[in-house]
Amino acid sequence: METDPDAFLTALRLGDSFLPVGGYTASYGLEQYLNEDRIDDGDDLRTLLDAYLRRVVGPCETVALANAYEARQNGDLGRLLAVDERLHAVTMPREFRESSTKAGAKLCELLLADEREEGEPVDDPADADCDGFATAVADAVDRGATPGHYPVVFGVVAGDRGLSRLEACLTHAYSFVTGLLGAAQRLGRFGHTEIQTVLAELQSVIEAVCERHVDDGIAAMTSFAPMAEIMGMRHERAGRRLFMS
Repeated sequence: METDPDAFLTALRLGDSFLPVGGYTASYGLEQYLNEDRIDDGDDLRTLLDAYLRRVVGPCETVALANAYEARQNGDLGRLLAVDERLHAVTMPREFRESSTKAGAKLCELLLADEREEGEPVDDPADADCDGFATAVADAVDRGATPGHYPVVFGVVAGDRGLSRLEACLTHAYSFVTGLLGAAQRLGRFGHTEIQTVLAELQSVIEAVCERHVDDGIAAMTSFAPMAEIMGMRHERAGRRLFMS
């Protein structure tokens, strides 16, 4: 299979923590796990991230991204707004929602705003064809017509830049894992070698989770990670916080 250099470089860019969308400020409850001494070593960290992938990233964020990607391919803004609304509804902790929507807005600003054309915003979903889809999404996020969650905007960007749907899902899941591993390292509990070992062990899980959920419909989007959600909610009231979630 011949690689599209532009799409490949876009995947690297989207998966890099250097992308300034604020991902480095989010730990999605991981900080609270460490504050409460619920993670002792690399094995505990790997087990936790494995659960995040199987119970949150796969059945929730991957489903949202894949359906947003398809909505972009079909020029169906109405479907995209439905995906965004569903993702907002099933994301329970307030900090998780805020982290995701802030990152989505920043991604719009960085990568979608360049594609806007002169003229009025697209208000009617039926008027948003594929060529003007990125513009319609960015305008909807700006106007507060949709929350603009990060996986949803990610799916639009990936479709615009030539990634396949599965490649987009893999890139996002990998970025999620490396973001949390980076948070664990910055919190001072783990070294570079241990972090890389955990990342290598999770690679097959990332692949399996994305392949399992890439074809799921909007109605299948769900999240079931009660302890992670509890940690996220406790983090909102924690006296010591380095991360925004």
